Amino acid sequence: MRDKTKRSCHELSMAGLLVLALACCGAQAQTPSTGSEPALSSSKGQAFPSKPVRVVTGSAPGGGADLTARAIAQRLTEALGAPIIVDDRPGATGMIANQLVSKAAPDGYTLLLQPSSFVTISPHLNSREGWDPVKNLAPIIQVSAYGLVLVVHPSVPAKTVRELIAVASAKPGVLNFVSSGVGSNFHLAGELFKQRAHIDMVHVPYRGSPAAVVDLISGRGDVMFGLVPVLLPHIKQGRLRALAVTTKQRNALLPATPSVAEALPGYEVASWEGMFAPSGTPQEIVAKLHAAVAAILSRPEMKELWAGNGVEYVSVTTEQFAARLREDYERTGALIKAAGVKPE
Repeated sequence: MRDKTKRSCHELSMAGLLVLALACCGAQAQTPSTGSEPALSSSKGQAFPSKPVRVVTGSAPGGGADLTARAIAQRLTEALGAPIIVDDRPGATGMIANQLVSKAAPDGYTLLLQPSSFVTISPHLNSREGWDPVKNLAPIIQVSAYGLVLVVHPSVPAKTVRELIAVASAKPGVLNFVSSGVGSNFHLAGELFKQRAHIDMVHVPYRGSPAAVVDLISGRGDVMFGLVPVLLPHIKQGRLRALAVTTKQRNALLPATPSVAEALPGYEVASWEGMFAPSGTPQEIVAKLHAAVAAILSRPEMKELWAGNGVEYVSVTTEQFAARLREDYERTGALIKAAGVKPE
């Protein structure tokens, strides 16, 4: 359904199973009404939501955030009684999607679902865009949390983090670590490791994880920080050796694999995916969306689905999520500056 304050759908990103097209929705700002539930009404007396809600991702169809968004959207449609449409707008490491949503009407009808790297890393490497997640977004809910796994090619003579540090220390600049691209969370995980371990490894960026993994398996790459579900089959088949996970706690998919912090105190890379609205969205709408999504993610079947993907849902308030966004954005900016990371 169309509104008089209709907005055009620019470019923006993240992926899925079937691509539904939304004819461009915009909206009227909602004002709260009284009631036992957050019964939100527009100036015309319509309860929120009274038309389709669009969830924009920076992922390509079938990508991580797309799959997350679709799993939530299917159930959120039932919970809210209005169609939830996933709109993938890949490109510019999430910035196309970020800009599109931040310029949309702050009425709850255009939302953003992104991994932490797209909102805490990408803006620092696209500073000319003048986009700031803390200023331009209203955090709604953190929908997942996950870590990475540190792996090496079997030819690397290291079976533990300490041994890897010793090898790299003995031969500075000889080992390389591959990643899905400059400024990716995989890249920054490696830079943080170098910084904390006081070692020198050469970063070799690829355009996407698949190519990086192929070269790592072939032996052209030495080290990689990557997603557990992606690398797990290669670990099980002996093509790669898992040394550690980047979160403080061990990963359920790799229970015998220690954390990097067990050998390198203070090291942690914990990523997440989150849902946002444009800055200025009424708090009543944010609260209603948070409550609905939190109820969905607390269901046993969703916990099982998330666990199978190597992620988990950790219940935090909207305020806690906003604080996490702020902290990660500032910390990532400091790491990028210290490591001298420049955009490609």
